[in-house]
Amino acid sequence: MNICVFLSAADLDDRYTRPAREFAELLGKGGHTLVWGGSDSGLMKVVADGVQEAGGRLVGVSVDFLAASIRPNADEMVIAKDLGERKALLLEKSDAVVIMVGGTGTLDEATEILELKKHGRTTKPVVLLNTAGFYDGLKEQFRRMEEEGFLPVPLTDLVFFAEDGVGALAYLEESAGVQ
Repeated sequence: MNICVFLSAADLDDRYTRPAREFAELLGKGGHTLVWGGSDSGLMKVVADGVQEAGGRLVGVSVDFLAASIRPNADEMVIAKDLGERKALLLEKSDAVVIMVGGTGTLDEATEILELKKHGRTTKPVVLLNTAGFYDGLKEQFRRMEEEGFLPVPLTDLVFFAEDGVGALAYLEESAGVQ
């Protein structure tokens, strides 16, 4: 399965890097392909290292202005002209999406895939990996949106909230019919 992971390229502490590394190793050992922003820095590097070292493939999609930080040994690397094209290519090349910890770029990517799902433009499974409770506030906001009628479909049809990588991958594989 080609799994797109939206996440930060920042250098983060162990409460985020350790679970990210563990999730990456599960992806690689499961024979999955990581589709990610192509960066060779921060948390993106941690995940790419873990997937590659565990036997998985790497498909990166970067943009012109970030080309200096791309991973040199990815199995495939595409350079998009802008962030909009990058998001479209990331989704095009993937079968499922995992949203890990990140900043405004990650949040932008997350809301775009959820908006596409809301309007029936994609049926790809989406997991929000809530490492160390990072997305507790967002989870609560989504629940409020649902309760107050802002979501035309049930929240459970848009996103699955996982507290760890094992739960995230199990949900994705079940959604894809992987035994």
